[in-house]
Amino acid sequence: MKTLYIECNMGAAGDMLMSALSELIPDPEGFIRRMNALGLPGVRFVREQATRCGITGTHIRLTVDGREEHSHDIPAAQEHEHGHGHEHDHEHHHGHEHSHDHGHHHASLGDICAIIDGLPLPGAVRQNAREVYGLIARAESEVHGTSVTEVHFHEVGALDAVADVTGVCLLMDMIHPDRVVVSPVHVGCGQVRCAHGVLPVPAPATAKLLTGVPIYGGRIRGELCTPTGAALLRHFADSFGDMPVMTVDATGVGMGSKEFEWANCLRAMLGETREDIGEAVELRCNLDDMTGEAIAFAAETLLREGALDAWCEPVTMKKGRPGTVLCCLCHPGEAEIFARLMLRHTTTLGVRWQSVRRMTLQREPITLDTPWGPLRGKRSHGYGIDRIKPEFDDLSQLARQHNLDLSTLGAQCASGHSLPHSDDGPGAP
Repeated sequence: MKTLYIECNMGAAGDMLMSALSELIPDPEGFIRRMNALGLPGVRFVREQATRCGITGTHIRLTVDGREEHSHDIPAAQEHEHGHGHEHDHEHHHGHEHSHDHGHHHASLGDICAIIDGLPLPGAVRQNAREVYGLIARAESEVHGTSVTEVHFHEVGALDAVADVTGVCLLMDMIHPDRVVVSPVHVGCGQVRCAHGVLPVPAPATAKLLTGVPIYGGRIRGELCTPTGAALLRHFADSFGDMPVMTVDATGVGMGSKEFEWANCLRAMLGETREDIGEAVELRCNLDDMTGEAIAFAAETLLREGALDAWCEPVTMKKGRPGTVLCCLCHPGEAEIFARLMLRHTTTLGVRWQSVRRMTLQREPITLDTPWGPLRGKRSHGYGIDRIKPEFDDLSQLARQHNLDLSTLGAQCASGHSLPHSDDGPGAP
């Protein structure tokens, strides 16, 4: 499976993502020429080599009418002034002033979408760009207590962010990974100055966009993850967590504009992962004061919310009391989500979990052609194994309709002819 892993040890901003992804395509300079030909008013892209802590990577410098966007972090010694960790992306989301003297022109979400719709880009790229901006607008509206239609972006800053968003969306379309995994996101700490005043890091809109995503602060003062960076990660990520086991074919390094003690860069790694060997997280909690029906409801809830599997194990607890261990299997990066569900839907006082490795067979839905009519099934194969299993609900319905023995019918169906099926059948963990 073609997998893109994005490492956000120094956060994420639109320019850093675009810079890193540009190193994963065969012709990065051609990409720059294409972006400059889009016709965004006054916008120009320049791809430069940059070095941070001895590491060389790419920095795509973006100007609007010859000026670069800058936002402002507040140093520890001066809680009233600011210098930004990445370069731009912040002021244009947060208010009605601008660091440069460009007047007070603002753009609504509708204006932004009209700009995006007019760009000579594939339809899928324009759609992704609109959805990313929709995420930003919704986050801003919730933070400021307004409707999405009332959210406004600075004219110059809006063009800056549109350039970042469309650039990343175009690169993602060109790379076209099957799966995107993003590391826990370093957001920085301290405070940031915007048009509304001095705000904590992560900025409120960024925090909204990263709800449910693993993030951490660390010791670096400044805004490491911008709203645009957060929205792009949220839109494209299939999961958040540790780097999967993968064979890396290419690595892209996107540089931020400021120097830190740590290398100010974002890395994007493109390679192949094996679907049959991977990582998972197993969660468990002990229960001795719930009914069987209530435990079954909790397990069903976990499955309904996307757990890979959920099951119960009988145990003997202290003082000889019979109990149940509720177990859940999920993807890395989702452990806290399912732990919260287990705490909510059971009487347990705590949930424990551990990382596990698993080997799985490849699975595909099929249709079994039987003398009694078509029957949904599942084919599992790999490592010299090839077996077919009918779906139990279909099998039991067929047995009732034709007054047949269930086990005999299942054996006959499993040995029968199978046809490819276009629908996604239920998967196994």
